[in-house]
Amino acid sequence: MMMDTLEDTFRTLSIARRLQPIEATYILELSCASSGSDVLAACCSNHSVHLHSRETLRLVGDFQGHTAPVCGVRFSHLSPHLLFTGSADGTVRCWDVRRPGSDAAQVFRSDSTHSYCSFDVSCSDRVLCAGTEQVGEDSFLVFWDARMVQEGSQMGGLLGVYSESHSDDITTVKFHPRQADRLASGATDGLVNVFDLSLGGEDDALVTTCNCNSSASSLCWTGKDLDQLLCLTHDEGLHLWDVARPDSDDTLTLLSSADARTLVQLPDGASLEYFVGGTWLSDEERILLVGGSNHGELHLLDCSGRGLRFIKSLKGGHSATVRCFQWDVISQSLLTGGEDGQLLQWKAGAEEISVEKKDSLKSISSMQLKTKAHRKQAIQKERSKLA
Repeated sequence: MMMDTLEDTFRTLSIARRLQPIEATYILELSCASSGSDVLAACCSNHSVHLHSRETLRLVGDFQGHTAPVCGVRFSHLSPHLLFTGSADGTVRCWDVRRPGSDAAQVFRSDSTHSYCSFDVSCSDRVLCAGTEQVGEDSFLVFWDARMVQEGSQMGGLLGVYSESHSDDITTVKFHPRQADRLASGATDGLVNVFDLSLGGEDDALVTTCNCNSSASSLCWTGKDLDQLLCLTHDEGLHLWDVARPDSDDTLTLLSSADARTLVQLPDGASLEYFVGGTWLSDEERILLVGGSNHGELHLLDCSGRGLRFIKSLKGGHSATVRCFQWDVISQSLLTGGEDGQLLQWKAGAEEISVEKKDSLKSISSMQLKTKAHRKQAIQKERSKLA
């Protein structure tokens, strides 16, 4: 089976390349184009986006322009040279990675009171969606037509907003990988909603609501037919739902744990202190879950309705909390970034190659390391440590 081959790969992963930080910044999120681009994008805690060689990790440029924390980075699905970023500064921006250092090619805005803490782009590249922090008593899902931004327009391409489905900061939005009109959103109100945008207004479009009983931190579409939803929470909860029948009142819960760290025993007394995230490996039809310790050790886990299963620990890499990972299918490598500012590439049977920094790229700022992925996440994590 293909999974056996992939598990063999995971079990023999070791550091292939290590890029040390130029300046004191966290790496918060990574994105690779599905094909057609040799560039890796990393959003950093100093509000910048770094571009790296996908193969060597060498820094090849950056984008500046955001004036508040960047909440995510996504490559276009159909145009591998286009990169989208969202920010708490109230903008979603589109950049051309063929022109490092240039201004954004497009800027998407909504109301001036909106501060974005999540965003995503549909698989057709037609629709952008961003989730806002709470504004008064409301939280908004904002939608734009990505093809309709006119020069000089403050709100070009704006399609509208949903305002009734969440009552607190919308911390994660995730479009379906194949169905452009299907969108999932999660918030600190403990709700995870699934929408069918083709049905029109918010009331009609909301087809399923699940409750994760905590603040949602990430969502991932999974399952053989991509009709399951994996939700991780800021206090290390995990939920796996079957949402294949959105009209049914009874959403099937495949796996649910308020503290999923208790679902797996690690060898040698290793510590599983948090989850970095999960991803669906479509070729192998499995969920890869990545967890870690606050000292930088990583743990690869298999996740299914039966629970969690330990695969491999990765040691000697990071020295602090890991914030993001990407499984690069093309190069069969695991990419990781974290609060130590390091960018690591792990490959089967690799021997480490030191990557030189690009000295010509000037330090952007001496940003404080106070930036967290989400302001309420830090509070929740501290509470869970004290509990």
